[in-house]
Amino acid sequence: MERRNFIKHSALAMAMLALYETDVFAQQDLMRAYNFKPLRNNVGIFTEQGGTIGWLNAGNGFVVVDAQFPTSAPHVIEELKKLGEKPFKYLINTHHHGDHTAGNIAFKGLAQKVVAHQNSLVNQKRAADKANNLDKQLLPDTTFGTGWKAKIGDERISAYYYGSGHTNGDAVYHFENSNIVHVGDLVFNRRFPYIDRENGAHIGNWITALDKITSQFDNDTLFIWGHSLDPEKVTGNKADVKAYQNYLQSLLTFVGAEIKSGKSKDEILKATTIPGAPEWQGDGIQRSLTAAYDELKGV
Repeated sequence: MERRNFIKHSALAMAMLALYETDVFAQQDLMRAYNFKPLRNNVGIFTEQGGTIGWLNAGNGFVVVDAQFPTSAPHVIEELKKLGEKPFKYLINTHHHGDHTAGNIAFKGLAQKVVAHQNSLVNQKRAADKANNLDKQLLPDTTFGTGWKAKIGDERISAYYYGSGHTNGDAVYHFENSNIVHVGDLVFNRRFPYIDRENGAHIGNWITALDKITSQFDNDTLFIWGHSLDPEKVTGNKADVKAYQNYLQSLLTFVGAEIKSGKSKDEILKATTIPGAPEWQGDGIQRSLTAAYDELKGV
């Protein structure tokens, strides 16, 4: 990307953050140039700011999973258009957070269908109403409960919903022939997560959901994460899923033991690492500790 365009888009992104205050992970990604990268079987990823985008270049059209921001979504559109003049069959959202859906609007008039879990639609609309920016949204027009399927060219896509996790509307999408699964924010790779209890997050069920994911998919499955401590490691394998599950379990175990010992919430929030999962780092450990405390206390 040319330097002047990079600076221009970075400035625009800074302005956009004022509209999407809940996107706690976008700020660290603002100064990154974008990366459009194939993985296998015409499925790839796009990173710039916000959650990782997945894409499919099928013979009869494109599929895009998540959309980041209005400042970055046009870049993935431009890169896909270089691969051929094809329709955008589906824009798919893993969940409602603005660093995954604010860029939906860039697909207005392009995407034939916008797909998400039914709770994701409810959450996105409520957040937009609260922020008074519903006019800046492209909302899902196709929703599902437990699952959804589509065939695009030689690829089949299956969506799965495992209940509350990061929010109450997280879904994963399996590109079956490629054996690639986009899990959205159900996995934060070695990075302290955002646990959105206001929108139905539940750590205990999140752990159960990750059990289902590791049981359902095989050792050849390539996973796409929503966020990673190392921006170059937004893909991984089942061992990474299990490691994140261990982080969540270690979090509950630690906070539960601290509560049992009589420590106050303020005392618990002074922790700087989670015993049993020290590789989880970055900013925001207090988000995890607060969410675990509130869940265990029934707040």
